[in-house]
Amino acid sequence: MKNLYCWLVAAFAMLSLAACHDTETYADQKKKERAAIRAFIEKEGIKVISEQDFKQDTITDVSKKEFVLFENTGVYMQIVRRGCGEKIKNGETVNVLCRFSEFDLFGDSLHLTNNVRYFSSLPDKMAVTNTLGTFNATFSTGVMKSVYGTTSVPAGWLIPLSYINIGRLVNENDELAKVNIIVPHSQGVQRATASVTPYYYQITYERGI
Repeated sequence: MKNLYCWLVAAFAMLSLAACHDTETYADQKKKERAAIRAFIEKEGIKVISEQDFKQDTITDVSKKEFVLFENTGVYMQIVRRGCGEKIKNGETVNVLCRFSEFDLFGDSLHLTNNVRYFSSLPDKMAVTNTLGTFNATFSTGVMKSVYGTTSVPAGWLIPLSYINIGRLVNENDELAKVNIIVPHSQGVQRATASVTPYYYQITYERGI
């Protein structure tokens, strides 16, 4: 009887925990997300600068681990390399090839990447249109489209396009644009939005054909 009582108490405790998890509010989830982002920033020694300071020269000092916070989206961005070539012009539609690594900030682990030998010749490809400084894009091929089952490009991926050049490697000293971004759920993939999960991305951008 005593063993049965102990088992019932344990089962009730497990059900209570499950019930608490099931009743977690959206506000609770956002609070956890903010905590995960703060923990990542502290762990990596990131120095957050304001959008106002950033727009004075649009530079993030990599040696100081600077990231600019865009308050209206919650995205943090570091420009590692501005890249060769030129920005996407107003009214222009460009194929952009991306190589990326995606890290889940809750697990602090690599979640998805095409930066491996198997995908070396298969970067993610998206068609990007600039309309008066607003960028819209859709994936046509690549890992993101295959894994997430959608052509939708995370809004966070498009924010750097206002500040970087999209070119091709032609000369010996040419470099592709590279950014690091912290993307909250509202600016991420649909799965991130549904689960209120923040991701960290390392991305290079190249002009396609």
